[in-house]
Amino acid sequence: MIGLLITGIETKSQPSFVQEGIASFYADKFEGRETASGEKYRHNKLTAAHKTLPFGTLVKVTNLTNNKSVVVMVNDRGPFVEGRIIDLSRSAAQDLDFVLYGLTKVKLEVIDEVAARESKYDPGKPVQVNPDVEEREFYEFSVSRFSPSGFGVQIGSFQEMVNLVRLSDNLKKSYRKRVTVQVSVIKGVKIYKIIIGLEKARSKAEALRKRLSKKYPDCFIVEFKNL
Repeated sequence: MIGLLITGIETKSQPSFVQEGIASFYADKFEGRETASGEKYRHNKLTAAHKTLPFGTLVKVTNLTNNKSVVVMVNDRGPFVEGRIIDLSRSAAQDLDFVLYGLTKVKLEVIDEVAARESKYDPGKPVQVNPDVEEREFYEFSVSRFSPSGFGVQIGSFQEMVNLVRLSDNLKKSYRKRVTVQVSVIKGVKIYKIIIGLEKARSKAEALRKRLSKKYPDCFIVEFKNL
């Protein structure tokens, strides 16, 4: 297995995140139930579940079938259905006008990772987003090609290089572990798999997986020689 070792990443602006995929929304039976963040789910609040984004992150969600947008706050984990990237509250789904369809294709854009934690955002109120504001960010990093051996923990897979760089930067800062990227081509499409850690013993990789699973519940151990 040939991997890319990312080192020396330096972020020059506030990290963000862009993702496209299928959105669904919470069924009525979840009203009042506790979410992964400890908050209770309320259908009239503009909230969402995402697999990896930190709790409190504000995400602009755009329905790609009608171009309607809404800003939600991540306070839960999920969806745990293959092919879906976000679960929205019913009120958010209503704002995006897809309640009658159940599912829709959306684009996610992180607009603020700290506002909610600093009590600047009320998920019960809509947020105005200026579509004309251009976001710019710069990264400085070095990449080397190598043949790793041992065990690591795979966090996720991406098609967009920019998302890979952002997440790699966050992982290196948070866990102070080596970050490896495996590049695969599936049906003509490049896929970038992010793997954190380079452990000689599987037991150490398992300990790392347990740490990571609190934030990345779908992460799993990989053995480099089998990739």
